[in-house]
Amino acid sequence: MSLPFAVVFDFDGVIADTEPLHMRAIQQVLGDAGLPMTRADYYERYLGYDDAGVVAKVAEDQRVALSSTAQSELVARKAALMPSLLAQPGIVFPGAAACVRRLAADVPLAIASGALRPEIELVLAASGLRACFQEIVAAGETPRSKPAPDPYARAIALLQERGLVPRDNGASAWSVAIEDSHWGLVSARAAGLRAIAVTTSYEAAAFPEADLVVSSLDEIDTARLAAVVAGAGRSGRRGPHA
Repeated sequence: MSLPFAVVFDFDGVIADTEPLHMRAIQQVLGDAGLPMTRADYYERYLGYDDAGVVAKVAEDQRVALSSTAQSELVARKAALMPSLLAQPGIVFPGAAACVRRLAADVPLAIASGALRPEIELVLAASGLRACFQEIVAAGETPRSKPAPDPYARAIALLQERGLVPRDNGASAWSVAIEDSHWGLVSARAAGLRAIAVTTSYEAAAFPEADLVVSSLDEIDTARLAAVVAGAGRSGRRGPHA
């Protein structure tokens, strides 16, 4: 059984049940600025962006001119709302902590997320999971955010720099991303990773590009990871070394 070189998790909607919290916070700051956004808007159009991307895209879609300073202020206001929201109990999905610890015993783990680093660190520390992840790539730490490939490409590069993943061009094809959105899957695929989708935010039909679709992280173990990198996942694609 050949395990992947690495597993790179998205954070919001995969490890932590934080998408509704991000939605509430961004709705509040955008609404105060005269840019209303519904729940349907968020999930259908904006969930895959980081905070700066959401603000810019909503303003563009509503044809409202916002200076870069105004956009930055809205992002900062949203960030200020998050610590109290993230302090609520039960933020980590049931089964997520067990899955992370299970995989960390055998495979290097990283996070590639559109969330801010302090938000990620806060939740991981509270759940006792920080030591399971060798690297974190957070919002604003790459030139472009998802759906561009930069976050996943950066995560693999950091693992390579630490000697945890081989330094060859095929390393990404033997690594697996775990995502909850189409935008995230596009990012992972563009970076060359295999991809597992978890249906915490969208139905399975939203993920035709995934190698495997699961309803919970409880369903992911090393055997299923090996099947994905071997090309025996949901899509039936052949593995990179097949």
